[in-house]
Amino acid sequence: MGKKLSEMSLKELWQLFPIFLTEYQTSWKEWYSEEEIFLKKTIPKVVRISHIGSTAIGSILAKPIIDILVEVPKESILSNYRDLLENSGYICMAQNANNISFNKGYTENGFAEKVFHLHLRYIKDNSELYFRDYLIEHPDVASEYEKMKLKLWKKYEHDRDGYTNAKTEFIQKYTQKARFLYRNRY
Repeated sequence: MGKKLSEMSLKELWQLFPIFLTEYQTSWKEWYSEEEIFLKKTIPKVVRISHIGSTAIGSILAKPIIDILVEVPKESILSNYRDLLENSGYICMAQNANNISFNKGYTENGFAEKVFHLHLRYIKDNSELYFRDYLIEHPDVASEYEKMKLKLWKKYEHDRDGYTNAKTEFIQKYTQKARFLYRNRY
């Protein structure tokens, strides 16, 4: 029997869960919808649940991981949600005072068929919604983002932090444009 995920080093985890991009899959919308229904039944006082990330764009290559943003009221205590989500199959990956990140679909043998990243935050901490909408409404920028991700894929295949950090400037640039363009959409 191999190591448990909690016993693995970051390097071992990155080897087991490499970055890879695939063509858009129509099943991603279904997976999101199913998980949204589950989360609405599971998490109390949800303000909004949103499909974010490249799997929500529909026109670009993406890691086959469904990113979900769950926004809760400001008066909520985020840490109160941790046990609830962990008892529902999620693994807490990172936590601070303003957000908690969870994964689901990571196994000791690699990715499960359905993989989710859940971002639990307070209402209005939702820049990803603006970035998502901007890419959907500006296919030329979405294509530019896809090209950048393709260049980064092999370089950072086993370095998720490096991959994420290399995309940050692009994401911030277009999120800022989107926030200006869409004002207070969310």
